[in-house]
Amino acid sequence: MPIATLRNIAATLPVSAGVYLFKDGKGRTIYVGKAKSIRDRVRSHISGVPKLGPKQEAMVEEAVDIEFIVTDTDLEALVLENSLIKQNKPRFNVLLRDDKNYPYLRMVMSERFPRLQFVRGAKNDGEKYFGPYIPASTAHMTQLLAYRYFGIRPCNIDIDGSWERPCLYYDIGECAGPCVKGLCDEIQYREHV
Repeated sequence: MPIATLRNIAATLPVSAGVYLFKDGKGRTIYVGKAKSIRDRVRSHISGVPKLGPKQEAMVEEAVDIEFIVTDTDLEALVLENSLIKQNKPRFNVLLRDDKNYPYLRMVMSERFPRLQFVRGAKNDGEKYFGPYIPASTAHMTQLLAYRYFGIRPCNIDIDGSWERPCLYYDIGECAGPCVKGLCDEIQYREHV
């Protein structure tokens, strides 16, 4: 594809946070990226041809179209980017494809009251994984938001409802309190999750 065509496409992209996808001639996603300004970031990919590195130059030469998805926040763009990379496995996203040691959030659904854990690497163990997160601080931030907005428990205790009083996390609104009988039963808790 002539670089001029990609530059024309880039000129029409929004100056908004979001995700962009480079597509090849068969409509396959060959690269997924995120940006605070989609237009500016895509332009940076194509403006340096032929001074780009060999991999980026090959990606730009193979691309025939650029699609985008606008997001409300950078965090939403990061989560969407990671999801699209896992879904499409674009060949030019080598950083996020080799995800053995990258940070993930693991929702332990096999427990009666599921909890969210920070882990390194995803496993095929039947639990739900979210990520990878780069940098790791975004995983921790997402974990804290999940506690605050969904009441997912941050503890790793066995929950049988026998506690007389809820913990500090319940008091500050970061847990639904399944450890205390009558505060949050299993059905209510799973609705949060």
